[in-house]
Amino acid sequence: MERGRGLAAGAGTLLALVCACALSGASGRYSAAWTSLDSRPLPQWYADAKFGVFVHWGVYSVPSFGNEWFWYHWKSNSSSFVDFMKRSYPPGFTYQDFAKEFKAEFYEPDQWAELFQSSGAKYVVLTSKHHEGYTLWPSRYSFSWNSKDVGPNRDLVGELASSIRRLTDLKFGLYHSLFEWYNPLYLQDEANQFKTQKFVDYKTLPELYELVETYRPEVVWSDGPMNASDSYWRSRSFLAWLYNDSPVKSSVVANDRWGKGVKCKHGDFYTCRDHYNPGHLIRHKWENCDTVDKNSWSFRRNARLADYHSVEELLARLVSTVSCNGNYLLNVAPTKEGVIPPVYEERLRQLGAWLALNGEAIYSTEAWSHQKDAASPGVWYTKSKDGSSVFALVLQWPKNNVLHLGSPRLSDESNVTLLGNNMALEWAPASSGIKVTFCSREDAKSDWAWALKLTNVTH
Repeated sequence: MERGRGLAAGAGTLLALVCACALSGASGRYSAAWTSLDSRPLPQWYADAKFGVFVHWGVYSVPSFGNEWFWYHWKSNSSSFVDFMKRSYPPGFTYQDFAKEFKAEFYEPDQWAELFQSSGAKYVVLTSKHHEGYTLWPSRYSFSWNSKDVGPNRDLVGELASSIRRLTDLKFGLYHSLFEWYNPLYLQDEANQFKTQKFVDYKTLPELYELVETYRPEVVWSDGPMNASDSYWRSRSFLAWLYNDSPVKSSVVANDRWGKGVKCKHGDFYTCRDHYNPGHLIRHKWENCDTVDKNSWSFRRNARLADYHSVEELLARLVSTVSCNGNYLLNVAPTKEGVIPPVYEERLRQLGAWLALNGEAIYSTEAWSHQKDAASPGVWYTKSKDGSSVFALVLQWPKNNVLHLGSPRLSDESNVTLLGNNMALEWAPASSGIKVTFCSREDAKSDWAWALKLTNVTH
């Protein structure tokens, strides 16, 4: 009873904050309207970052079968999930029973921070709560279903936030699911066709405020169903508070998953859909959230090597994303013990080694007038902010060491340099574009993809 009154009082305070933000019309403040919210300039750090690491970790990491939607598929009587449970667990076993096995006994956030730094990423986004409702922090609004009350007995979010900020220069971000599959308050609102907002007032909004005020994430990565409007979720009011009055108001970025009809239309950056990579220029900043495991965001015990993207495949996705004005957010999936499996670690360190040689063509760049090359498939372009250089990112070593670039035009004052070893390459005009003569492959320091720096580009 005392706890219930406390929640009701907290909800009233939050509603007052919501109303204050909605009515705000003061100069320099954002109102709870998309026209106002969308007018906020994108913080430059995010535009420059280009590459981040996503982390999906939760109770679903215990069964580690199928994907992070395990509970939903099992409860929906999907045959493979039902059969898995019959084979592996006794009758009467519940999803909540998995939480006792989510111990995170080998979780070393300092090690995670070092790995993420070595990957070349500029930000990390941890799943603070997925659709199962289990929070990786001791939330006051998730009693007995959080990482302090059951499972690790630790504040997993807080520990990683501390390690990231103490040991790296990465920005720290948090994913948060707006809804929970089987929360009674959400199911009640859904049954009422979202004309009531008990789940929002007593669960979603209190959690979001708690996360931002406690951990100060500089990415707020929202997710959830698109069957309820942003008015139901009170998304615009929350974002107005986030941009006006939160402790991260100047640096925070938020995505586009805030309700029905919002995705790919509003937000600091668009995600549109998982693995979104349109292959052409999108003027509004966007993000490609992608996975190392081709079939799951969460760890799977039965995954095979062929289920994981190679570093060549990941580089192709990174390069094409950045060329088209996107950021690349690559997901890794720890085990229930808190270990990032070696295949994920290898991919991150491989990307970091490549970025150490070729990062000039990625970080702080902008989209050029061309994205793909007109003559050679597998070549993508970026340009420096000041426009003095264009970068050609080459995914396949050219046949006979000669590459035909159909898009750029050069002058006598132009130079072509291979990044990594800063080797000047010979070039000559072609009937369309230029032809560049590469060094021998043995002299190129990069193993998988190569970046050319072109100066004095006339077209």
